[in-house]
Amino acid sequence: MPKAITERRKQRIDQVLARRQKDLTLVMDNIWDPHNVSAVLRSCDAFGIPKVHLYYTHSPWPELAKKSSASGKKWIERERHQDGKAMVQGLLDQGYQVLRTGFSEKARPVMDFDFTRPTAVVLSNEHSGTAPEIVEMVEDELYIPMQGMVQSFNVSVAAAIILYQAFVQRHAAGMYDQPSFSEEELERLRREWYER
Repeated sequence: MPKAITERRKQRIDQVLARRQKDLTLVMDNIWDPHNVSAVLRSCDAFGIPKVHLYYTHSPWPELAKKSSASGKKWIERERHQDGKAMVQGLLDQGYQVLRTGFSEKARPVMDFDFTRPTAVVLSNEHSGTAPEIVEMVEDELYIPMQGMVQSFNVSVAAAIILYQAFVQRHAAGMYDQPSFSEEELERLRREWYER
């Protein structure tokens, strides 16, 4: 039997889906801490990211809790990958610019990138960095400028900052003012979300 839903909730779902950014995504590269993964998913929901890619080859699959910040997982589609090269090539074939986080000499500040383009950002493992097979295929590297003694943010904080930078650019370009999904896609998503 279909789940009962109020008109107010329907309107909220419709508004949220209309602002989802179909061509903006994150790739979580062996991020082992489920609390970090949950926090990243919450930020994705907040900034209108409909889907993330999870690349796990050596870190354990994160078991996400059912409450707290993990509630973001309810609204974010997750696609699991085990072949890094195929994953990156698939994104490139769809027209995405693929960026990765890092601190090499060729890394550029996050503000230097055009996030109004279809974009996928690879968030690297906190300890081992970006997987070599991804480094091999993803040349563009970004970092978040920091003014203190600490060299890096926690991965979930970094994700939120990167997504906010993308939001600022896309909002200024009016990209949140019109749906990025087709009417057919929106109708399918509405039916799915009304049942959640």
